[in-house]
Amino acid sequence: MALKNESQLNSLIGEGSVFDGRFYINGSLQVDGRFEGEIKTKDQLIVGKTGKVKTDIVAKRVIVGGTVIGNIDAEEEVHLLSTGRVLGNIRAPKINIEEGVVVEGEITITGGQKKDVRKVIEESFNEGPKIEDLLSGKTNNVEAERGSSLNAGDKK
Repeated sequence: MALKNESQLNSLIGEGSVFDGRFYINGSLQVDGRFEGEIKTKDQLIVGKTGKVKTDIVAKRVIVGGTVIGNIDAEEEVHLLSTGRVLGNIRAPKINIEEGVVVEGEITITGGQKKDVRKVIEESFNEGPKIEDLLSGKTNNVEAERGSSLNAGDKK
């Protein structure tokens, strides 16, 4: 189950265990039982194949092999294993999704952008020539230069 487990696992909610409440950790947590409440860690949260978590997750890295009901917000990455089930929105710079995963919610891959992702995408779309410009005969400088150098070559 452990992927790039760069962090020290220092807390475990074992299979068959139930935890209801607030869990703030300095380190990593693996949930193989049932957890409802609030989890905050600056490190890694692993929801094992038998784990069932009902909370909004805020962590550096999140690995889901079990079931999560709630939003996931990861600082570095989210890895959804083939047995993972998520009902909620996922936001991270990098998301790995194995075949077989079931997710209902919005997935936002930020690519590490600090700006509003919607704005980044809209700005990217708005760059370059517009259909109105092409229809009205307007061209950008590169096209105009290319056209004038082609015409100059024709005169030789």
